[in-house]
Amino acid sequence: MSTNAILYAIAVLGGLGIGFGLLLTLADKVFYVPVDERVVRVREAVAGANCGVCGYPGCDQFAEAVVRGEAPVTGCTPGGGASASALAEIMGLDNVDVEPTVARVRCQGGDGIAKDSFQYQGFKTCRHAMSLSGGPKLCPTACVGLGDCERVCQFDAIRMVNGLSVIDPDKCTACGACITECPNSLIKLLPRAATVTVRCMNTQAPKPANLSCDHACIGCKRCEKACEYDAIHVTNFLAEIDVEKCTLCEACVAVCPKQSITVSK
Repeated sequence: MSTNAILYAIAVLGGLGIGFGLLLTLADKVFYVPVDERVVRVREAVAGANCGVCGYPGCDQFAEAVVRGEAPVTGCTPGGGASASALAEIMGLDNVDVEPTVARVRCQGGDGIAKDSFQYQGFKTCRHAMSLSGGPKLCPTACVGLGDCERVCQFDAIRMVNGLSVIDPDKCTACGACITECPNSLIKLLPRAATVTVRCMNTQAPKPANLSCDHACIGCKRCEKACEYDAIHVTNFLAEIDVEKCTLCEACVAVCPKQSITVSK
């Protein structure tokens, strides 16, 4: 191949490269969509977990929604108060106070506490186990203990201990992933300060509840009678605490015959 042919090929390729470069530059200018710098700042101020608890597919979409005024600055639960305050400042809003929340397991039915109805030998997932005759526990709302919640937690906040889900409140970001995953809806988001908790979700009548779990609430109403602040009531054989009224006096804890009410960390 002659030198002229080689130079010609190089010139053609170089010209094409320059031409495509100019076209791309022109297209970038023509189709440029301005980005509100607040979106970038909001995105940097959220937790970055892409957990979806805010109601959006990811943090990018949440940041855009905040800037459009469609999502609250408190929407990033994993980011907590620091994230909410930063977003409020970016959006020019008054500083907001966010009460810290944490996921609590409303069950104590680990191995030897909640009685088994049969020995489960199938796939090691709680949802699959619950699809078989209502689950392997006599209590229909007991923790199955196969770790679905542990597997979805991005923050290493959940461990299975003796067949029971245990949440470390110091690691929990209240993202809500475990709440969605639990087939028995045993995990609830509660204020971090609400340390007095009914650790049971069993609404069976007293006799079957008593037979199914050593710590099942039997609806005796002793807690309700002991509370001076009208903060606890029994409905459908299950005690429920009004966190707005509860003073953490622990009178209900002291009188519960089944130790269904506990003081959490």
